[in-house]
Amino acid sequence: MNSVIGWGFIGAGGITKRVINDLKEMKDGRLAAVYSRTGANAEQLATPYGAKAYTDCEMMIRDPEVDAIYVATPHHLHMEHACLALTLGKPVLCEKPLAPNAAQVRAMVEKSRETGTYLMEAMWTRFFPVTRKVMQWVSEGAIGDVHYLTADFGFSASENPESRLFNPATAGGSLLDVGVYAVSYASMIFGSKPVEVLSRSRSASTGVDSRMACLLEYENGQMASLFSSISTSTPQEVRIIGTKGHIEVPRFWSPTEARLFVGNQLADECKDARVGEGFRFEFEAVQEDLRAGRKENALMTHDESIAIAETLDQLRAQWGLVYPFEA
Repeated sequence: MNSVIGWGFIGAGGITKRVINDLKEMKDGRLAAVYSRTGANAEQLATPYGAKAYTDCEMMIRDPEVDAIYVATPHHLHMEHACLALTLGKPVLCEKPLAPNAAQVRAMVEKSRETGTYLMEAMWTRFFPVTRKVMQWVSEGAIGDVHYLTADFGFSASENPESRLFNPATAGGSLLDVGVYAVSYASMIFGSKPVEVLSRSRSASTGVDSRMACLLEYENGQMASLFSSISTSTPQEVRIIGTKGHIEVPRFWSPTEARLFVGNQLADECKDARVGEGFRFEFEAVQEDLRAGRKENALMTHDESIAIAETLDQLRAQWGLVYPFEA
């Protein structure tokens, strides 16, 4: 692997622009190429960084200056683009959710294992220093046995049937856009799939979920209460409650601080005065894996991505939400 890893980006939407802006904080990673169906969009993103612009996805992946691929297309295209890159032997970091359903996630993992090529779901939340500190508090028993977790992630968007957020054809809805953060966080804390899932949702006019609430129960009796919305703004906070205290994580999906309470007294806190949004943390983790010859990441394993996708499938099944490409 090269001393400076060249990244090829598939997709030129809003998330790509934000991630590219963070890459400049990395010393051993750079933007090498951008693919978009629209040449002007690819040029606009690539040119300021001295990168190449492509309107042919396969040509971009095959570019010898591209060492790894970041997939940032809408949910329903993740499997197509990730599997193409894996087939061509290029490591893949794919935006969350890894795919719209567990069947597609399994197919992606199978392709990764079949080709011996790296694949990771880009659940950037796990790689922040604050999240790592939270996991340290939990693993050290600072709040005792964890019994309960609450997480909410909601924002208010204008209902536009053509927007990827509200379009069933692009796997829109609150669950896959922001609810996945809450489900993944609970999975990280409890370390397993829930044994029981109870949920309710309310639909937008397009049929996708505009908001949802769920209660997940885990094998040792732990519970998680989660809420997501694209029609309601929420505090976007996690609370982890144990027998000795609790942990509060404001803006948990991209955290800059966390507070540890023992009893009702503040016992410790963690603050991160980072530069940029923090996308570099997950990119640096992938680059470390690649240089070490690993095929998956220990904090975001293939099996856990499958388990999270299975939970998302269970939730949608309870609402009867089926995307057109699944019918």
